[in-house]
Amino acid sequence: MDRSQRYAALFFAITFPLTIALMMVAFTRFLAPILVWNQDAETAHNLIAHAHTYRMFIASSCLNGLAGVVLLTALYVVLRPVNRGLALFAAFSRLVYVAMWFVQVLGSFSALRIVAGEGSMQAFESKQLQALAGLQLASGWDAYYIGLAFYALSTMLFSCLFFQSRYIPRILAAWGVLASLFEGVCAFAYLNNRGFGAVVSVNWYEMPTVFFELALCIWILGTALRSAWSRKTTPAAISRIPVP
Repeated sequence: MDRSQRYAALFFAITFPLTIALMMVAFTRFLAPILVWNQDAETAHNLIAHAHTYRMFIASSCLNGLAGVVLLTALYVVLRPVNRGLALFAAFSRLVYVAMWFVQVLGSFSALRIVAGEGSMQAFESKQLQALAGLQLASGWDAYYIGLAFYALSTMLFSCLFFQSRYIPRILAAWGVLASLFEGVCAFAYLNNRGFGAVVSVNWYEMPTVFFELALCIWILGTALRSAWSRKTTPAAISRIPVP
């Protein structure tokens, strides 16, 4: 690995856990209290009394989307020398996911405007506004799960490149491939029939890939720390993903 790859790997390992922590706090603190699963109109009704809280969730989502662009760039830099074309396609697939994420964010903004009855929405009754806002939220979630399928494709391709490169243990890379397959199948199944959420909870779709990427971050940071510790005595130890 050259210097730019090592910097990119270390940046990914530090940034990804921060984005996970951000969204965990945002979801549990700002979204969960007002979210009613598969009842979008009821969720929209809750927005009326919790508009400020929901705006905090939207702001956190925007930060997460921006971080997604940075993270996909870091992975591309790391894996570009292995197979430039495949790494570019993987990065593009994850960029589609980021785009769908922002479609969801825009849908959330629209839902807030609708339930507030701004502008031309004043012609509608309260229940009609809630129904329209619920439809907007549902469309946003559909966009998210479309993006999730592309995220799974991206993770699978990046994992295949990690497997080929031997930058990380192959068993870890294989875990990434299997986790992304699970995520992709679940996303497609849920888009085809929302009832699939009763078979496999939507809370589990992303968990295998999240755990894979967290394990990847731990491995990168652990290797970097070991390499930094042994740099003076064993220079050959910094041949994988050390601190530059």
